[in-house]
Amino acid sequence: MAKKVLILGGDAVEALEIYYPYFRCLEEGYDVKIAGPSVKKMQTVVHDFIGWDTYTEMKGYMIESHLSFEEVKPEEYDGLIIPGGRAPEYIRLNENVPKIVAHFFETNKPVAAVCHAALVLTTVSEYLKGRSMTAYIACKPDVEGTGATYITDPLHVDGNLVSGHAWPDLPGLMREFIKQLNG
Repeated sequence: MAKKVLILGGDAVEALEIYYPYFRCLEEGYDVKIAGPSVKKMQTVVHDFIGWDTYTEMKGYMIESHLSFEEVKPEEYDGLIIPGGRAPEYIRLNENVPKIVAHFFETNKPVAAVCHAALVLTTVSEYLKGRSMTAYIACKPDVEGTGATYITDPLHVDGNLVSGHAWPDLPGLMREFIKQLNG
């Protein structure tokens, strides 16, 4: 039976950080579902650096969510991927998201978190205390606020948690996630 992977998203999710893992998991033959606040086409965004002190944002492609957070039964999944972008800052407020994420830490299933995904992980800080991870540099205070140690490397693995700075780190992030998932 194929491994099942859950990806959490929402409007303003970083395009590369949801599309790359989604297609990479499909390529592996996994059964992949994207969950969002509701079932709908979500608007992705593209962040890039063009000489500003921070990133710019442009509209990206649309991507369909397969189920709502409320419909997710995390025990049915073997791994979790949390992309970045701006979506994490508001999907973490959904009452179902912390319960979903906590399940993967409680059961020691692989969790891949990239860029601003660290904002979602702040809702389950009890599972990060004493651990280490990386994220987009602007999320360093959020990572440290959970009791975790912020790592400056663009890719970091701490137990079942695979973390990356941003979309350029997706090849390594997915390599490590898949390695864990295939165990």
